[in-house]
Amino acid sequence: MMGKSVVILGSQWGDEGKGKIVDMLMEQASIAVRFQGGHNAGHTLVIDGQKTILRLIPSGILHSHVQCLIGNGVVLSPTALLEEIEELERRGVPVTERLRISEACVLILPYHVALDRAREQAKGKSAIGTTGRGIGPAYEDKVARRALRFGDLFNEKRLSEKLEEVLSYHNFVLQHYHGHETIEFRQLLDNLLLIVPKLESMRTDVAAMLTQYREEGKNIMFEGAQGTLLDIDHGTYPYVTSSNTVAGAASVGSGFGPRHLNYVLGITKAYTTRVGAGPFPTELHDEVGKYLSVQGNEFGSVTGRPRRCGWLDMVALHRSIQLNSFSGLCITKLDVLDGLPTVKICTGYQLHGKQCQYPPIETELFAECEPVYEELPGWNESTACIKRFNDLPANAQKYLLYVEELAGVPIDIISTGPDRKDTIMLRNPFETVEIDPFIAEERT
Repeated sequence: MMGKSVVILGSQWGDEGKGKIVDMLMEQASIAVRFQGGHNAGHTLVIDGQKTILRLIPSGILHSHVQCLIGNGVVLSPTALLEEIEELERRGVPVTERLRISEACVLILPYHVALDRAREQAKGKSAIGTTGRGIGPAYEDKVARRALRFGDLFNEKRLSEKLEEVLSYHNFVLQHYHGHETIEFRQLLDNLLLIVPKLESMRTDVAAMLTQYREEGKNIMFEGAQGTLLDIDHGTYPYVTSSNTVAGAASVGSGFGPRHLNYVLGITKAYTTRVGAGPFPTELHDEVGKYLSVQGNEFGSVTGRPRRCGWLDMVALHRSIQLNSFSGLCITKLDVLDGLPTVKICTGYQLHGKQCQYPPIETELFAECEPVYEELPGWNESTACIKRFNDLPANAQKYLLYVEELAGVPIDIISTGPDRKDTIMLRNPFETVEIDPFIAEERT
């Protein structure tokens, strides 16, 4: 019997609550795969009240039955990885037994971090809003075919030669273009050689492992970072991340054939948030925006940066649905809307007097879009910790069913709190049947 392969992605600008959902569904998966991004995005898990923030390592690491893989599409900071491993192992998690890393992963090294921060500083008010962790410069090296990769760490001669060449290039830019201190070659090489023994047992061929697991009939979960609207090709360029964050990247970033992917889950907040610069048509600068920020605790799990908040944007969500061919949606943070007398949904944009069906490709035009709202009655009752759809307040049910109608994609999961048990499961991505007969009846 063949297993099932599920991709879990953010459908907005990141921070949608993917970590909890990945962790919850991991009970049915045997393999967890990261396929893009780096340690610039944090996935927060709350299990029995205990919070864990993961940055590089897949969320499945907390499950003893799960093999975790970091695919070739990830850019890997060896120091950040070791810090995360040590943090987990202090809590008794045997990371090195459960984690394997593609030898094709591009390394993030100190000169990438230095370049990232120097560039953002030079841009001033027009800065993109990167996390300053070297993600973009590492991906640049990858595309320029000068990057050091994880496999290079285990061949001292090759590592030394490649590092000396690429460091010479980047030091020139740091010194003569940015007026920044340079990175010392010998010290960096020695530091890398010191950590090699700690990492060698985790090197592997991820594509080959995934083929084997699929043939063995195991369930595989692909865990996306950031969100669809931050995709380097399809997002609000240049205010985007440096990797592809759409469903197709699961194949490219791991070596798993696209025809083997069975289900794509789009994680969607009941409202919308964004970190850093870039267009955000439904952003609120009023008391409601503050209410969403406070109620939702909208601060980055890795950076601590405050998130911009606004109403649910269906125009942007339709773009994500188009790009990812979502099988189903998971609505998170529904409880944050509790207590609002009215909730709004952006169902269209006006741009220079004309209606927009999709967000403009040009970011400058996107920023000029005016949202067109539909208002729905809110609810005073709490939705927190509710586990059955028909136990939700009537107006919360109507809100969700209308979102589902507008999306044209079924809502399969609803999160009503940070703990994984605070969830309404309508259809499990690893299964094919409706779980809650009430909502099945409503849908028809």
